[in-house]
Amino acid sequence: MPAYHSKFTNPPMLVGNMALVPLRTTYKGPAPKDTSDSDIIDEAIYYFKANIFFRSYEIKSEADRTLIYITLYISECLKKLQRCSSKNAAQKEMYTLGISNFPIPGESQFPLNAMFTKPANRNEDDTMRAYLQQIRQETGVRMIEKVFDNPQTDKPSKWWLCFVKRKFMEKSLSAPGQ
Repeated sequence: MPAYHSKFTNPPMLVGNMALVPLRTTYKGPAPKDTSDSDIIDEAIYYFKANIFFRSYEIKSEADRTLIYITLYISECLKKLQRCSSKNAAQKEMYTLGISNFPIPGESQFPLNAMFTKPANRNEDDTMRAYLQQIRQETGVRMIEKVFDNPQTDKPSKWWLCFVKRKFMEKSLSAPGQ
């Protein structure tokens, strides 16, 4: 069975070789507003449980690179959410993770430099960093809603946390040991 790929094959803009696709978000950033029912973050969350088992991933469009980044970021979110005992603590943790300093393609700490091209100039660099931060913030909020889906218990769902130890493509956005 092949991995799931993004349906957003015609992005309105590219940053490096990564698609800058519209997002349903309230966070400020360069992504165009999306008014449809689902966006690439919803798609990444929906396909996460299936895609996480793949060690390799064939990139068929620029939007697949965005999907890969979001999938790896969801893994990072799950690592943080595993330690949270309540939805309130999770919101604080996801906010901190979303705004923390992170590497972008072209920087030595970025784990996927082989798949992504670095931004061509300073303006593209700023756009990519702002777009990835916008994705990180919105993904964190949506993951809280998925993982803390039972308001009576206020505990994380074991059906999401069981994927904490899995690595998509044997990669991680965090440095080893974190």
